[in-house]
Amino acid sequence: MADALLWLSFGGPEGPADVRPFLENVTRGRGVPAARLDEVEKHYQHFGGVSPINELNRSAIAAVESALAAAGLDLPIYFGNRNWHPMVEDTVATMRDDGIRRALVFPTSAYGGYSACRQYHEDISRARDAVEGAPDLVKLRQFFDHPLFVAAFADAVRAVAPVGDYRLVFTAHSVPDSADLAAGPVSFGGRLYSRQVAEASRLVAESVGAAEYDVVWQSRSGPPQVPWLEPDIVDHVEALHGAGVRSVVVCPIGFVSDHLEVVWDLDTEAREKAEELGMGFARAATPNGDARFAELVVELVREHLQGETAEKLSDFPVLGCAANGALCAVACCEPPKRPSRG
Repeated sequence: MADALLWLSFGGPEGPADVRPFLENVTRGRGVPAARLDEVEKHYQHFGGVSPINELNRSAIAAVESALAAAGLDLPIYFGNRNWHPMVEDTVATMRDDGIRRALVFPTSAYGGYSACRQYHEDISRARDAVEGAPDLVKLRQFFDHPLFVAAFADAVRAVAPVGDYRLVFTAHSVPDSADLAAGPVSFGGRLYSRQVAEASRLVAESVGAAEYDVVWQSRSGPPQVPWLEPDIVDHVEALHGAGVRSVVVCPIGFVSDHLEVVWDLDTEAREKAEELGMGFARAATPNGDARFAELVVELVREHLQGETAEKLSDFPVLGCAANGALCAVACCEPPKRPSRG
C-alpha cells in the first residue's frame, strides 16, 4: 500500500544567485577545486543561471499525474531535490503534515552505482532522520532496461539520425573509477553502473539496427589526480574524426532529461568540437518529454501496488528497491573514497 509518490531528483539553480550555493551543495566534502566550481558556474550563467532540470521535472510530474489518474491510481505526487529547492527534507515534512503515512519514491536515475542509486537511499534516510514522524518511503527499482525506456531512446535516435553513414555514440555521466569498481552487490563483481550503461546502450543500438557504436562519458568534476571513467565525449569526437568518421549521433543514455550536463557538455562543447572538425552532429532527445516515460513510472508503481511482474529486457538482477533508505544488498555501491590530503 502507498498513499503518495515522492519524485526525488538532483535539483538545479533557478536564478543567478542560486548557482554558487547550489554547486557548493553538490560538491561539499568531495575535494573539488574552487577553480572547477568557477568554471562550472560560468556554464550555468551562460544560460542565465537557470538549470532546465526543475522545470523539466515539473512537466514530467504533471504527465505522471495524468497517467496515474488514467490508470485509476489515486497517488498525489510530491517533488523534492537533493541539492536545491524544493529540498527533500522540506518535502518530506510537508508530506507528514498532509497525513501521508507511506509513499513510493521515484528517483530520476535509471541506474545503479553510488551517485545513481545509493545516494538516493541516503537522501531518503537523511530526510526521514530530519523529520519527526516522517512517512515510510520505499524507493522504486532501477529501470535502465525497461522496454519503455529503451523504446523512447531508440525512437529519439531514429528521429535525428541522418541519411547515410554515421557513428552512434552513447554517453553517460562519468564517475570515479573506484566508485564504479565498488558498485553493485559483492556477488555481482562490481562495476554495476558502467555495465548497466553498456547494456542499455546495447539494447538501444540493437533496436535501431546499429551494428557498431561507442559508449563514452562526460561531465567529470573531481580532482584531476583521481581516475574517472573515460573516454570523454569531446575527446572521443576528435578521435572519431581522426578515424575518418564524418557524422556522429550522440545519445545521452545516462540521463532522463535535458538538464545542464546535456545542454552544455553535448549541445555546446561536443557540438562545437564536431563543427570545428567539419563533422555532422546530432543529439538524441532524453525521454522525460516522451509519453512513454510517464507510462514507465506508472508501471513501476504497479509493480509495488499490484504485484505485477517487472518488465525488463536484460538478465541483470532487479535492484535498487528498498524502504526508508535501507540498502537493497549488503555492501552495495560503496561511496567513493576521498583522496588523501596528507
